[in-house]
Amino acid sequence: MIDIGLSKMALIGAVALIVIGPEKLPRVARTVGTLLGKAQRYVADVKAEVNRSMELDELKKMKETVEGAARDVEQTIHTSAADFERDWNASTSEALDSASGSHTSSYEDPGRGVVPAYTHPRKNWRLKRAAVPQWYKARTGVRNKAQSGAARVARFRPQKFR
Repeated sequence: MIDIGLSKMALIGAVALIVIGPEKLPRVARTVGTLLGKAQRYVADVKAEVNRSMELDELKKMKETVEGAARDVEQTIHTSAADFERDWNASTSEALDSASGSHTSSYEDPGRGVVPAYTHPRKNWRLKRAAVPQWYKARTGVRNKAQSGAARVARFRPQKFR
């Protein structure tokens, strides 16, 4: 920036004292200080924004490389899975052919068996609640008897001193 030494600063201060006068010098110095502070903050904000944009560009490049690597891995997995499936089908068909050649049996392909119908699990939440031990219910405050609102208020009402 500007190369200002100590002697030049003293000369500028002396000229400012003569030109502006001793009465207005503190106010002018304060104004100059605030303006310099605002300028420094503005420069710092600009630097931070530039750094953020550079980091964002780097992150975008990194994201693209990671996505490319993920795509490559996915393609290799798909190709290896397809090769495995092809080999599996070939070996199972050979095994089925050899098994059917030795004796004939009428069974369905194990991979394509009949799917059973859905049956409800017949779970009962009341039985589950009853399976909890009584001491645990007492400790956690689970209610096991119905109580009216007035009885509940009377139960928790603070007692009077006698």
